Amino acid sequence: MHWHRSLEGPGLTLFAPRCPTRHLPDRIGTKWTSMAVKTRANAAPDEVRFAELGRRMPGVSQKMPSVTLRSPTRDGLVARRVEPAVPPRVFYRLTGLGLSLEAALAGLRTWAEEHMAEIDRANEAAAREADEG
Repeated sequence: MHWHRSLEGPGLTLFAPRCPTRHLPDRIGTKWTSMAVKTRANAAPDEVRFAELGRRMPGVSQKMPSVTLRSPTRDGLVARRVEPAVPPRVFYRLTGLGLSLEAALAGLRTWAEEHMAEIDRANEAAAREADEG
């Protein structure tokens, strides 16, 4: 696959329709995907059973881990293994690619922890201004 290059210098340009930085948030941007990657990273290199994964993600519905795991598994971030049993035992682990994503997401979590209060205050100020104006 060829990505569009910036005319201003080396690297990819965010303005190119096929730039990966425009598509990545759609693939990993949900809170459940990020949480599922973090949960499996905490268990790495071990596998996590499907039921255990759901228990390790507070607030997630029973259906959500299954829905959340489809895309990262298809994208090669997560490996899925099924043991034949009744019911089948399904295990997940992060691949090397998934572990590299966890490192990037850890930086984003740190940034959010440091700046979300500031963002919340800015939103509250904007709401007050809208109410007054």
